[in-house]
Order: sequence, then C-alpha cells, then structure tokens
Amino acid sequence: MSQSPFDEANLSRSVGDAPDAVAENRRLLADRLGLPASGWVWLHQVHGATVVAGERHTSDVPEADAAVTDRPGIPLVVQTADCAPIALATDDAIAVVHAGWPGLVAGVIPGAVAHLRAVGSGAVRAVVGPCVHACCYEFGRDDLDLVIAALDRSVEARTSDGALALDIPVAARVALARAGVVDVDDIDVCTVTSRDHFSYRRDGRTGRQALVAVIDE
Repeated sequence: MSQSPFDEANLSRSVGDAPDAVAENRRLLADRLGLPASGWVWLHQVHGATVVAGERHTSDVPEADAAVTDRPGIPLVVQTADCAPIALATDDAIAVVHAGWPGLVAGVIPGAVAHLRAVGSGAVRAVVGPCVHACCYEFGRDDLDLVIAALDRSVEARTSDGALALDIPVAARVALARAGVVDVDDIDVCTVTSRDHFSYRRDGRTGRQALVAVIDE
C-alpha cells in the first residue's frame, strides 16, 4: 500500500512512510502468512547485540537486534534494507537476528545462538536472508579492521569496481561457524542489485522488508 519511495510493501514505521499504509502492509503480510495481525514481536533495532525473549514483549517494541522464543504462534520479526536478516532454529525454538556490521562486531550472532540454545534442544540451523553483498559494499579500512578483529580476514573483499569492501554474508557465516552453527542456508541475494528488495545503500530514503519466523501452533 505504500507510495514512492516506500513502494510497495514497506513494513517499517520509522522511515517516514504513512502510518496507515504501514499498518495495512503489516495486516496484508499477516493474512498472506495465515497469522493473526496482533502479538507480533517487532524490534527497535539499534545495531547492537541485545537479545530479548519474544514472549515477554508482545505489546511493546523492545530495543534489541535479536529475539528468541520457544512458544508456538508468536511471530518474531527483524527488518532490513541491506543488513543481514538471519533466522535460527532448533527442534523446538526459533530466533531472528538483525546483523549489520556494528552488530557483527558486538557479537549479536553468537549472543542469539547462545540464547536459543538456552531454551531450545537439538542442533541450531540458520538461514541468511537477502543483504548487501561485497560487490556493492565499499567499506573504509578502519571499520573493516574492526570487523576483521572480531571475526577474521575472510570478511575483506572487493567491490565490482575494485574498491575495498566488506562481505556481510561471509561475515555472518564466520560468526555462525564460530558459534557452532554449521547447517547454514544462504539465500544469496544482494539487496542492492535486486529490484525486488529495499536497499538503503542503493536508494537512500526507502522502506524495509522483514524476515518473519514463527513456530507453528
């Protein structure tokens, strides 16, 4: 329902889109997924490493970049427009993670994995959703060194023009591997080059897509 530059299905209330349009987009998403429109866990994302228990925050918007639950029927959501959205699952619990480069440095991925293991059983599996790829993510040396120090040298890459770059999908996989997660499915879609996705790096003022995870009731 959103109009340019948020067209068509922006889900964020914090980018300047019309509130009624966002509310209708969220309702349409719930209908599409066959879920109730209320009781979703939306986060106020701040590029940190805070993880919240989803079932405790169904009526407010906690400041966090990951959420975990073992309760069926509670949709957990992270919104992105270039950062990596990650879904985690065990046999009986789920988590969602918003992983930009500051969150990767802060340890949001191992933090979410640890919280998930505390409430779930079985091996942790992961899906890395659409995000900016190295081809389009020119990155400064000083900030890149921070990511390298937190992870390893494999996160350093080059853009399609040969400039220094950060490889967010590789960084996410390294962080997951260090947390003991080896079953990882990378959707392998670059938000900048995909016209089906919002991209802040490509468009500046734009909307947000969402990754949604829920345990079936």
